[in-house]
Amino acid sequence: MSFFPVRHGAKMLLALLFSTAAHAADDANTPVLKPLTITAPDSGSLTQPDVETQHDTLNQTVGSVGFVDSEDYRNRYAGSIRQVLQDAPGVLVEQRYGQEMRLSMRGSGLARGYHTRGIEILQDGIPMNAADGSGDFYQIDPLGLRSVEVYKGGNALAFGSTTLGGAINFVTPTAYTAIAPNMFRLEGGSYNTVRGNAAIARAYGDVDFLAGGSTSYSHGYRDHEIGKYAQFNGNIGYRINDRVETRFYLGAYLVDQQLPGTLTMSDALHHPTKAAASSLTGNQARNSRTERIANRTSISLDTGQIDVDSWAIHKSLFHPIFQVIDQDGWTYGLAPRYTASLKLWSRRNDLIVGGRIFAGTTDADQYVNLAGSRGQQTLDAKQKAQNYEAYFENRFFFFDKVALMTGAKAFHDSRDYTDRRNRQNSANADYDGVNPKIGLLWEPEKDVQAFVDVTRSADVPDFTDLAQTQANGATGFVPISAQHAYTLEAGTRGSLDRVGWDITAYHSWVRDQMLQFTVSPDIPASTFNADRTMLQGIEFSGWVDVARHILDGKTDDNLRLTQLWNFSDFRFDGDAQYGDNQIAGVPRNVLRTTLTYSHPDGFSFAPVLDWVPNGPWADNANTLKVPGYALIGFQAGMDWDNGMSLYLDARNLTNKHYITDVSTVTDARKVSTAIFYPGDGASLYAGLRYTF
Repeated sequence: MSFFPVRHGAKMLLALLFSTAAHAADDANTPVLKPLTITAPDSGSLTQPDVETQHDTLNQTVGSVGFVDSEDYRNRYAGSIRQVLQDAPGVLVEQRYGQEMRLSMRGSGLARGYHTRGIEILQDGIPMNAADGSGDFYQIDPLGLRSVEVYKGGNALAFGSTTLGGAINFVTPTAYTAIAPNMFRLEGGSYNTVRGNAAIARAYGDVDFLAGGSTSYSHGYRDHEIGKYAQFNGNIGYRINDRVETRFYLGAYLVDQQLPGTLTMSDALHHPTKAAASSLTGNQARNSRTERIANRTSISLDTGQIDVDSWAIHKSLFHPIFQVIDQDGWTYGLAPRYTASLKLWSRRNDLIVGGRIFAGTTDADQYVNLAGSRGQQTLDAKQKAQNYEAYFENRFFFFDKVALMTGAKAFHDSRDYTDRRNRQNSANADYDGVNPKIGLLWEPEKDVQAFVDVTRSADVPDFTDLAQTQANGATGFVPISAQHAYTLEAGTRGSLDRVGWDITAYHSWVRDQMLQFTVSPDIPASTFNADRTMLQGIEFSGWVDVARHILDGKTDDNLRLTQLWNFSDFRFDGDAQYGDNQIAGVPRNVLRTTLTYSHPDGFSFAPVLDWVPNGPWADNANTLKVPGYALIGFQAGMDWDNGMSLYLDARNLTNKHYITDVSTVTDARKVSTAIFYPGDGASLYAGLRYTF
């Protein structure tokens, strides 16, 4: 089954690209694409370009991407990365509790019951994922960011990522890109929430540094949801000479989060503040300590630039749930990368070539959960992952305004599992492949682009997918295959006078998609391979200036309407068990509407509507559906010239009871359906920021 606008929209964009390409070179008066920027002199740094350069370089990607400036959310309470990414088209972020959420793009990790799979999480362009590919959000401090780059699907090839979902690069500030040399922020609100943030940035000759940190406490909307967080990010750069610069990144992240668990649909809608009984008796929690050190050394050549990234991350996890999961591990890696804007047959040619070698080892123990404490040990295992990757992406401008993009990634990944108590449960698995990409980019005029591309993706199972509890109670590998897909996307982005837009239609043909289903509310979901699935949809965001110069015809005030729409049609394709059913877990339509009034004196306010007309299916048998919902919010802010800012952020003003996320099951008629996460009730937050 095909979705009409996706199929025919792609054909129309293809026809538009090819019919106009022949005339593009003759229009000498039309501005052309900017050359790929290798250095960033305005930022004063080789290792970290300024925000404008980041945005310009990102928009030269032949494919769907997104960009968030931290100043876009300065006047709202960004308690988690949901508030950072909620206006980015194509990104599904469902809040669960604290900073825990479900993050998915284009069906990646679609039914993942925790953390993420299929999306590479980077900070300052350096991987934050564990070596087996699993990702975590708790190390990302929303107040410690300067910008965010979103690369959907194979468009993340520029970083070496070719997963179905793509990559999200969270960029922290340096002394050259910081909002101010000194910044202080204090905020608080509902559910006994309080958070503080401070940062200092300095540059002295060839040396610059920035140090910043946040600490927060919240009781949470639900019982047994207390969260305590402390996050530190810092970096120090040294310009060795005009062509060589090195920058070290340091991070420390402390998380103590109680888990309220999942509820039945009735409880989620009528008693949403309660915690699951098992969460209370097991004192379920997720406590982690993470330390990170990374380095980027950049060398500017006569043609192009070499960047060499290296990193090491240590993480310990104490996680009492159905059992006490007690893990301690390291991830480390090396990634050289060369970028250049060259001449080929007197035409501009942008080249990216890179490689990555990264690995990790984790001691994975489990114990009987005695009210949140360790009981008898049930598992003593060692997990080891190794990855070897090489990739390139090339953009050749055969006309001044039309580029042909080609690229590919070759990879070899291995997963080794050792059960120290019972060696016969030990196992290993290897995965190899090549993921190609081809596409076209056309810029008919400045700030208007269109693109079309086809990408092959591969998602390799992580240890949670592979190491499952067997029928005999032992933990060992199950036969999970890597997930493969071909994705066709076509879209356009740009702005003209009073309007701006970013729209992409995509269609993925997937084999062996890794899906999950919940065995029990207290046990992590099990992974299986579906045979064939089809993922397609539309990612749209747009804005229009409804009115300008409103007050007196002279004042430069503005009323802007912004609309986000994510349409997701994810289904099985002739499956032996599920036929052509919708895949559980993702609503077909997610909309967010904002009407913002801005005054040049620094005052702004915005009513907000978040609308999910119909919730997702809770089960792959399509017998139980989550209700839709509509939430009304209001935001207001005031910025003064002296560096002082105040904001007010009110959410769910009608105190709507709704379900924000679901841990999917196979058939709701046959298994427990205590699988729902209730959304927060009415809440109010306020904050103050001072920069000087």
